[in-house]
Amino acid sequence: MSDYILEMNHITKEFSGVKALDDVNLKVKKGEIHALCGENGAGKSTLMNVLSGVYPYGTYSGEVRYKGEENKFHNLKDSEAKGIVIIHQELALSPLLSVAENVFLGNEQLKMKGVIDWTKTRKHAQEMLAKVGLEDEDVNVPVSSLGVGKQQLIEIAKAMAKKVELLILDEPTASLNDEESKKLLDIMLELKNHGITCIIISHKLNEIEYVSDAVTIIRDGKTIETLYKGVDEYNEDRIIKGMVGRELTNRYPIREGVTIGDTIFEVKNWNVYHPDDANRQMLKNINLKVRAGEVVGLAGLMGAGRTELAMSLFGHSYGQKISGQTFIHGKEVHMKTVKDAIDNKLAYVSEDRKGNGLVLIGDIKENMVLAARPKYFSNHGVIKGNDEILAAVEYKEKINVKSNSIEQVVGSLSGGNQQKVVLAKWMLTQPDVLILDEPTRGIDVGAKYEIYCIINDLAKAGKAVIVISSEMPEIIGTCDRAYVINDGEIAGELNKEEITQEKIMQSIMAHNRKEA
Repeated sequence: MSDYILEMNHITKEFSGVKALDDVNLKVKKGEIHALCGENGAGKSTLMNVLSGVYPYGTYSGEVRYKGEENKFHNLKDSEAKGIVIIHQELALSPLLSVAENVFLGNEQLKMKGVIDWTKTRKHAQEMLAKVGLEDEDVNVPVSSLGVGKQQLIEIAKAMAKKVELLILDEPTASLNDEESKKLLDIMLELKNHGITCIIISHKLNEIEYVSDAVTIIRDGKTIETLYKGVDEYNEDRIIKGMVGRELTNRYPIREGVTIGDTIFEVKNWNVYHPDDANRQMLKNINLKVRAGEVVGLAGLMGAGRTELAMSLFGHSYGQKISGQTFIHGKEVHMKTVKDAIDNKLAYVSEDRKGNGLVLIGDIKENMVLAARPKYFSNHGVIKGNDEILAAVEYKEKINVKSNSIEQVVGSLSGGNQQKVVLAKWMLTQPDVLILDEPTRGIDVGAKYEIYCIINDLAKAGKAVIVISSEMPEIIGTCDRAYVINDGEIAGELNKEEITQEKIMQSIMAHNRKEA
């Protein structure tokens, strides 16, 4: 019998005559962790959708061999019946159902035909959550009440509840901070020890280097090469070279010609309470300021309060009993609605681009002008269509959105290009202050570099930019100054020379000791 649990031979998949996959080959050994790398739009997710039956047999050409036999999967149930489980990049959870219900969604624990055993469901859900580090989580609360990071872990627990032999994880750590990502990667290594084979798609190359035994690189829908740990050169720089076809010597572009000016944005004594619990204070006496041309980072662990701060500032989009002051250009402003925030030239690029940032069934032009339309693209309620087209074309070229035209549906774009559309949407509102929440989540190194260039251009234009990121190297590489947030409070402030992973963690630990 072959050493390979999976062989995908000469896979070709077309969409409207365009080849998304062109004669792709992939071989995965039993019990290994095999990584798939490539830029956004390279075809990684498409290949896994072919494998799992999302794209059924007959819609592609080529052969899928699993455990030595050719398989012709027509849907997800076919592949799951063989022990193949895929966790997609976008969460497949039902927000109004409980955590326990989501863990066993489609895999219900029955006491008899058609009757769910709820005691068994909750007990086993708790066991699955414990495997992903959520042993203290209440399995009875709606999954929508949890943050994106915890929801991702619940998605993984859901997959583990099935009798999985080949687990496919598409960007599983995109929503997680470093600590939680490490925990998840260690779970993968534990699964490997139990004979479970994993395929991981990730843009976090340090994770690929840490966890995988082999990596197959796909570029423009074609297989470039497969590297094996312990045999080939196996590091981030080598993988990047395969992905982009060249050396990428500096992942963070140097910001030149920027003069940091006067304070544009200032927050004083900002307090926010949980939207569902008026007695639970989420943010406590936050004070911060950002100057013209300055990029300021908000660093911290997941749940520290960074996103809650950004959303509460952006028209009170989060929380209740909000108090404190906000100043723009030295003038106190009151932003109690999103419209107030936009009118006062504050923009917020949310961490969940598909849930809150974009209308996925809309085209590029519609998404780009959506926030700016009332103020800049209409006249007494009449939309100025030509102006919208000109602006969308300009920004498509300006920030290099790779698409057929501005009429292409946003949902069909790669993650990196979707992120650029979100940025363009808020840049068109002509803001003076931009808050970018996880601006490079789930996108590849090439697209990240382009986003960093856009951030540099915003700084050169004299904007005040706030970057929230769970990736500490990103904070270090892009920011002039950083605030460390822990448990809803400012735990420290670091200048450019002081921003290191060690200093950030020291600030968090010192704050924890102070609280204790």
